[in-house]
Amino acid sequence: MINRSQFKERLEQGPILMDGAFGTVLHGRGVAIDQSFDAVNLSNPALVADIHRTYIDAGSDLIETNTFGANRYKLAEYGMQSQVGDLNRAAVAIARRVISGSFKEILLAGSIGPLGVRLAPLGRVSFAEAVEAFGEQIQALVTAEPQGVDLLIIETMSDVKEIEAAVASARSISADIPIVVQMTFTRDDKTLLGYPPDVIATSLAQLDVDAVGINCSGGPAQVLRLISIVRKLAPEMPVSASPNAGWPEQMQGGRVMYPATPDYFGDYARAFIDAGVSLIGGCCGTTSAHIKAM
Repeated sequence: MINRSQFKERLEQGPILMDGAFGTVLHGRGVAIDQSFDAVNLSNPALVADIHRTYIDAGSDLIETNTFGANRYKLAEYGMQSQVGDLNRAAVAIARRVISGSFKEILLAGSIGPLGVRLAPLGRVSFAEAVEAFGEQIQALVTAEPQGVDLLIIETMSDVKEIEAAVASARSISADIPIVVQMTFTRDDKTLLGYPPDVIATSLAQLDVDAVGINCSGGPAQVLRLISIVRKLAPEMPVSASPNAGWPEQMQGGRVMYPATPDYFGDYARAFIDAGVSLIGGCCGTTSAHIKAM
């Protein structure tokens, strides 16, 4: 594991190439869209391991655990809310085995997505309940045997209050684990709750985190544009960018396709570096081919 000062030193050495999508790749490998992607850590660990391996082979310096929805609220949709610890620990163990077998120095980030419920006053879940739910997942990621994650990536967020709950929970568990926070935006450059990027950037810069950025959203062009706003309002904070492979398009037969090609992502990798982005990866629709091009 690394601490916050070591993470800062690593970022100062040059940009980190992260991995790409996990859920859309699992779906492309045959996992049904109405199944829990996190449950695959237990039902088919070899598949999860193979996806991690393809990203490392493509050049990723950092991979994320397959735990985006592995919190009690999201897992309750599948009747698996009692398996939060098991699923998160399994995800860490799988990734650690792949990293060990790669004989490379790869960072492992614990992926933490939204709880899938609205926080008060917009919903029924209190701030304290959100902190507890995030804590259950983060505790498992950090304390997994024989070695927990190196850092946490709190991603695809649209509610600042939910981010605050996740960060507060993480900091109550570890004061020295690096934290990256990533928001997502809709076509109108606002979050699902209507926050514009300047408000988001100002809010994130005040948090006790180690990098802020944008993931998912509408693809590299939009993310690059929004990143420039984040850089201007939070100039001292390292920035991350993990865009979708464009907006999803519904095709004949019900398949969802993402239009942005690996070459397109390769071009934008240069643009992100020129814009001062420290962590660069891909989100929905990206594959190891996109990461290799980057």
